[in-house]
Amino acid sequence: MNIDPREISALIAAHADASAQPAVPRVDLYVGIHKALRALMAHTLLALGRMDVTDDEEFCSHCERVMDLLDLCRSHLHHENSFVHAALEARAPGSSQVLEREHGEHEAAITALAAGVTQLLGCTHAVRPAATQALYRQLALFIAHNFEHMHAEETAHNSALWAHYSDEELMDIHNALVASIPAHEMMAILRWLVPFMSPPERTAMLADMRAHAPAPVFTAVLDSVQPHLTPYEWIKLMRSLDLPVVPGLVH
Repeated sequence: MNIDPREISALIAAHADASAQPAVPRVDLYVGIHKALRALMAHTLLALGRMDVTDDEEFCSHCERVMDLLDLCRSHLHHENSFVHAALEARAPGSSQVLEREHGEHEAAITALAAGVTQLLGCTHAVRPAATQALYRQLALFIAHNFEHMHAEETAHNSALWAHYSDEELMDIHNALVASIPAHEMMAILRWLVPFMSPPERTAMLADMRAHAPAPVFTAVLDSVQPHLTPYEWIKLMRSLDLPVVPGLVH
């Protein structure tokens, strides 16, 4: 594939208005969860591609990882439909219809992928390599479409949300959405959310959590994300939260 820089420049110019960020930063309902989903999708795809199909334990574990991803994607669609799309339709009727139709396509793709994983688990050892490759390609296409879809949400949907809602109202929508997520699902999300945020985003989110969540919950979140941060990232996080770096945990 040949990449012409002039084509890239033209593409950027054509989409400048749609993807421009506001002069004053606004509340972004998508930024954190989409970083988490992109990271989880990429990690899951890479793990599936390097899986040793002759190792039964590894084979089952990686298939389970794909199913976990699909469960989280399905839940994410429902959250967006119930809270974000509902908010868009309330003040900008029709603004979410195109991407909500894509949500329906994603639901069908998730069902097909889950069936593919189930079928793969039932394969004989001789068939596993070819069946795994087929699932890998199917998952890659699903992820590719999701990346495009998330970009559209972050540009077109954010533009509509910012035009019709104040930051205070957007935070109310965010808080209601988060409150609806079961604890076990939230912990699974935080494992991918916190490590793949920028340091300022990470600090802001955890500072807010420390102010509002029970202390044991906050501690549990720190414990769950520390293994997925580099030692330097962990030190920066602790310093930004005015917390001590526990000796022995960071070298």
